[in-house]
Amino acid sequence: MAKAAPLCQTTGRRKQAVARVRFRPGQGAITVNKHPFDEYFTSATHRMIVTEPLRLTETTESFDIDVTIDGGGVSGQAGAFRLGIARALCQLDGGHRSVLKRAGLLTRDAREKESKKYGLKKARKAPQYSKR
Repeated sequence: MAKAAPLCQTTGRRKQAVARVRFRPGQGAITVNKHPFDEYFTSATHRMIVTEPLRLTETTESFDIDVTIDGGGVSGQAGAFRLGIARALCQLDGGHRSVLKRAGLLTRDAREKESKKYGLKKARKAPQYSKR
């Protein structure tokens, strides 16, 4: 059986992670890179971060969510997924926008890793100073 066309498709980004989120009508099943949600995000903290927009708008069991996540670490991926869900909820129902905006879930966290400078070990860490 082929999957139904998505109601909406959005993108969330955080650090180096990019999440492509697709919403379909359903009972609340969440699939991440073709894996069950609980299996992909093993930490309860990350699961809580991801589902925050759904809890605030009380839509936890209204949609089936399918997401493809690329790049970054687990924390960045959770943040990207959360932004993608929040954007999708706004797209589906404009009434959710004020609730999500007040909670700060529609703001893209633009903090990225600073690039390394030549002569230094990292972006700002200098080699140990030696007087003699």
